[in-house]
Amino acid sequence: MRTGQTPDTQAWQASRRGVLRLGAAAAVAGPLALSTPAQAAGLSSPRLLARAEDFLRRMTDAYPAADGSGPRLAQSYSDENGLFSTAFVYDNAFAVCAALTGRDVALARTLGDGLLHAQDNDPGYDDGRLRQAYNVGPYTFYDGVPSPYDFVLPDGGANVGYQFGFLGTAVGDMAWPGMALVQLAEHTGDPRYLAGALRIAGWIVSNTRSEVGLGGFSFGVTGGNQPVPNKSTEHNIDCVGFFSQLAAATGDQDWLEQAAHARAFVERVWEPVEGFFFTGSNDGVTINPDPLPLDPQTWSWLALQDEEYARALDWAGRELAATDDASQPTSQLPDGIQVSGVTFSSASLRSTAQYNGTQVHPQGVWLEGTAQLACALADRRRGGDRRAARQLLDQVAVAQREVGQGQRVGGQVLPAASGVVAASSLLDSGFGFGYFQSQHVGATAWYVMAGRDANPMVTGGLR
Repeated sequence: MRTGQTPDTQAWQASRRGVLRLGAAAAVAGPLALSTPAQAAGLSSPRLLARAEDFLRRMTDAYPAADGSGPRLAQSYSDENGLFSTAFVYDNAFAVCAALTGRDVALARTLGDGLLHAQDNDPGYDDGRLRQAYNVGPYTFYDGVPSPYDFVLPDGGANVGYQFGFLGTAVGDMAWPGMALVQLAEHTGDPRYLAGALRIAGWIVSNTRSEVGLGGFSFGVTGGNQPVPNKSTEHNIDCVGFFSQLAAATGDQDWLEQAAHARAFVERVWEPVEGFFFTGSNDGVTINPDPLPLDPQTWSWLALQDEEYARALDWAGRELAATDDASQPTSQLPDGIQVSGVTFSSASLRSTAQYNGTQVHPQGVWLEGTAQLACALADRRRGGDRRAARQLLDQVAVAQREVGQGQRVGGQVLPAASGVVAASSLLDSGFGFGYFQSQHVGATAWYVMAGRDANPMVTGGLR
């Protein structure tokens, strides 16, 4: 199938961040091959960021309710990705945060209300959980079976992503919507959003807190509600950010203890010699040394903001650097185009995998991760960091302008140079799924947040 994830019946294992072996930039090592000049002021062009925000609105409004209102979520990828109207909660959380940086409270509320609707109208549970993804518009699956409904089913239930198997609940899939709802409550004063975030936090603690092995919080549950023992560095970093924000929002210091519990896990998987975080643990006890993904490196700074671990950004920029050039044999870039940035993991750089008969490109650039690195560098503010962040965002802007043009959502053509594709060329994550050259809510939202100098993982970071 033409997908950006692994849509099998075990897709709970492949959360928006991949399977349970989860775990990993000064300036980016070596000069970036810039195709546009760095912006003289700010981190990115206001015009380009406005176009990106327009993309987020269009992905949200692609399948409105029959009366043109009601709760909605954004389709995560353009139609060309092959996941139809799938809306990952990760991507929607990022979109809420991105909208708040631009003061588009209406869009943030629409998506926040969508997350609350999913939480309040789950087909099987009433315990505050969110599923990995939902269907937000009608489509006919590859086997010919139709999925005829929008996000809100005729009985009012949330339309869970059953055909791809996106039924499980993972800690990261909960913590990021939790952070988005806390930020939304801060910006609007609406207590419903904080209440939703507290229900999410309660589910995480009740279902995934671990006192054995490496401690921290385990991965989550399957669609059949079976516990998954794996532990993700990235997910525990998410919990540090989420629980810390909850403590600030509620004044309840018990949430700081939960944040400390997650942080203790993160510190146990730190590699002090080379300066990076391992991916996590397959069994909850033993550290998994490979692959090493980007996310724990960038998000560790955004959530922890601890100089002891700041080297993880330098490691990521050096060891995960990639330059995609149209002249390379497996590149899918248009002729004459070059994009530099970072890739998903150490395994991406050496992969020879194929997806749907297409060879992956080892130098494919993961645009979401490139924007994440820019965001973290800009926030760290060491000498040269902000210049490097601008250079990275210039590269994302090249992809925005040159890659993925003419793609669609809900069958309608998207405006040119609006959304950012997930990857400059097909890349292998190293965790059992790939990223494709399709416009992506997650990549676009991180571009907006980085361009606005925001940090969604701390209280007040979106102001």
